Amino acid sequence: MEETIKNEVLNRELNIVFRYLLKKGVPHLDAQDAVQETAYKYLKYSDSIRSTKVRSWLIRVALNYYYDQCRKNKKYILHLEEEMVGLQVDELPEFIILAKERAEEFSRLLIKLKPLYSELLLLKYESDLFYAEISQLMGISTGSVKANLFRARRSLLKYYKEDHDGR
Repeated sequence: MEETIKNEVLNRELNIVFRYLLKKGVPHLDAQDAVQETAYKYLKYSDSIRSTKVRSWLIRVALNYYYDQCRKNKKYILHLEEEMVGLQVDELPEFIILAKERAEEFSRLLIKLKPLYSELLLLKYESDLFYAEISQLMGISTGSVKANLFRARRSLLKYYKEDHDGR
């Protein structure tokens, strides 16, 4: 019985990690591979992980695995898929096209930012994590999270203005 409950909790946490990777722009198959590898490592090292930090540990391991694979294959793809835009079938075509354009523009702007800034923005606004959760996940202080998020928003706004002033 206890084993079943642990498996359900692990499944739920891995689903959260999978959705986070997709929101971060990781391709579907790569996200599946990263989550599978993360599950394997969790089962292997579960006795040494503190139960309060399971989610952050899982996310960090999945991201590290994905980054390692990108380095090995020398690729890094950040793209927003239709499911990330939050499209609904009953919307008008104009709204669908505008939403896709906004998502593509946001993706282009994120790529221009420092990796730390883009990751912080995604954690805060796409994953709706609190400062303390981001702090724990990234291994930096809450004050650093707040300061870097401020800088990230300012940089994003700067790049946005540059793009629209140049048109």
